Amino acid sequence: MLQDSFGREINYLRLAVTDRCNLRCFYCMPECGIDFVKQAQLLSYEEMLRLVKVGVSMGINKVRITGGEPFVRRDLVPFLKRLSDINGLDSLNITTNGTLTEGHVEELKRLGISINLSWDTLDRDKFHQITRRDELETVNLCFEKLMTHGVPTKINMVVINGQNDDDIVPMAMLAKHNPVEVRFLEEMPFNGGDSVEHSPWSYQRILEKLEDALGALSHSESNPGQTADVYRIDGWKGSLGIIASHSRTFCGSCNRLRITPQGQIRTCLYSPKNHNLRDFMRSGASDVELEKYIQKAINSKAKNGHEAEAQAALFTDSMATIGG
Repeated sequence: MLQDSFGREINYLRLAVTDRCNLRCFYCMPECGIDFVKQAQLLSYEEMLRLVKVGVSMGINKVRITGGEPFVRRDLVPFLKRLSDINGLDSLNITTNGTLTEGHVEELKRLGISINLSWDTLDRDKFHQITRRDELETVNLCFEKLMTHGVPTKINMVVINGQNDDDIVPMAMLAKHNPVEVRFLEEMPFNGGDSVEHSPWSYQRILEKLEDALGALSHSESNPGQTADVYRIDGWKGSLGIIASHSRTFCGSCNRLRITPQGQIRTCLYSPKNHNLRDFMRSGASDVELEKYIQKAINSKAKNGHEAEAQAALFTDSMATIGG
């Protein structure tokens, strides 16, 4: 079992396969993009496969593939197939913006992969304003196909003050007739530039907005490591979730380990970068040495996100470089 110095079991790996994305969401990166990593600096699929196998041997049983946009990277689906064949890996998931996903839905279903769909508005003009791309119809079609094929799906909406806060209720309504969890996230300061001001849309305010429109929500019991407070409404097929991603109320049960596209371990979204698995592997490290290296990184995990933030410098990272 993999544990940090606070006795928390670490069983969930978020693995970023690329820092590239075909959208330019302003809360994630500048309109001109970022200085993308050269191919040779990225972890190869073989290196990532090795890391996952080592992680599973240490107690990791859930992997989420992130980016950037994962489907931007060539040959992603064959890699997913190889991951799905690893004994001991109980859950394989992928976070995607849905613009390149539709053609792979049937294979994702066959592999037993669940989806987190990043989707911030149902309005075409707002979608273009937020993402700087006119791709809403593509996302709509992807969502319809996910529902048709019964792929387990969660929707992640970042609530942005003055941009899409009036979309909270329309997005929530997707859960009335579809078996999805629509989740509302506080905005975080990872836009590839200077830190953003803390959004007034805290998880409490989001909850108030939902209850004002939909009535009292029934709170579901949380599982250890769960980031979302989940709510249900009688008669609805799906559920609603609120993630206090900036307030960080869930840190006490954090079970996550992140690996960036370049192989850097991030024990918290807010933590500094200080362990590079890519360079360590390419220096000839054995699997046993890798296990010790990973455990050393886990031992440095902060008690919570606020403590990790105090250890870091000014936020200039894009979410795409961290892996979400």
